[in-house]
Amino acid sequence: MPANSSPALRRTLAAATALPLLALAACGYGSQSTDSSAGQKVAAGAEKIDGLDSVKIGYFGNLTHATALVGNQKGFFQKELGATRAQYATFNAGPSEIEALNAGAIDIGWIGPSPSINGYTQSNGKSLKIIGGSASGGVKLVVDPDKIKSLKDVKGRKIATPQLGNTQDVAFLNWIADQGWKVDAQSGKGDVTVVRSDNKVTPDAFKSGSIDGAWVPEPTASKLVAEGGKVLLDESSLWPDGKFVITNIIVSQKFLKEHPKAVEAVLKASVETNKWIKADPDQAKAAANKQLETDSGKALPADVLDPAWKSIQVTDDPLAATLHTEAEHAVKAGLLAKPDLDGIYDLTILNKVLKAEGASPVSAAGLGTS
Repeated sequence: MPANSSPALRRTLAAATALPLLALAACGYGSQSTDSSAGQKVAAGAEKIDGLDSVKIGYFGNLTHATALVGNQKGFFQKELGATRAQYATFNAGPSEIEALNAGAIDIGWIGPSPSINGYTQSNGKSLKIIGGSASGGVKLVVDPDKIKSLKDVKGRKIATPQLGNTQDVAFLNWIADQGWKVDAQSGKGDVTVVRSDNKVTPDAFKSGSIDGAWVPEPTASKLVAEGGKVLLDESSLWPDGKFVITNIIVSQKFLKEHPKAVEAVLKASVETNKWIKADPDQAKAAANKQLETDSGKALPADVLDPAWKSIQVTDDPLAATLHTEAEHAVKAGLLAKPDLDGIYDLTILNKVLKAEGASPVSAAGLGTS
């Protein structure tokens, strides 16, 4: 922030920085989580890692967390953890997963860039580290084609994002600004009306006509298309090489310091899972959908699953430079005071795993160790 900014502006931005985390008090992580580790087999003769009885892993029940879904379903994490039990918790939103990480209810999590940034900055760099990448892409602007024919027609319309200050909300606000339009970030009112809507209810809102479109991740985007929507913009088209971080892997700093071998096992499993996904995408898609059904009680139909799966790229690279850009977008939108992200990454264990696999190292883009 400029040194000559007014005290009122500094107070406003400081308050805005905390906005995406306000859901913590209202949304306890316990109500958001379900353990899906029952029935996973531990190999005979396997030993515990670091003497741990379990490693608690968190993720969201959506396809942008494909590595965690497939790694759970196919037992990759359990295999690498030996006799240490892999336990899982699923979450609906980033703030609740960050709360769980801070409380020790999970040790490692798959999560989006915005909650990672918020969790790190709100704790003054003490709560978490990003230790790996997981996915790129899988975010689209889907609209009602009867109401919106082109990008300029978005002006004056009601467009949903999943949550105030979440990754897609920030991306959409930045895109709006790039069009030269004005929107108040907190209220969502302006040249475009930004409606913060849970991904679970957005398809019904779209079907009823209460929103005209949505900037959302998969599989919500493909659910809207199945309801008659049209993809107006794929966010990947806005990024260099079409790549941007949508999901990365975080760990509590306490767990990283005390149990590096367990962290290495989980990262090795993540790399192996991604390799398997790339080698056999059809079987991987089926495995991810089966885990979604286990976690939520409902599998995705083919007309949603197939296009959603195609738009997501799994990656070990955290695409650190794009996280830095996303933070800049949040600052530009007025949702975040300029954050100090120095040290947010620790990629040393991941690069050790990648080296053992004969793969190239990944970069922290100056934001930590690699």
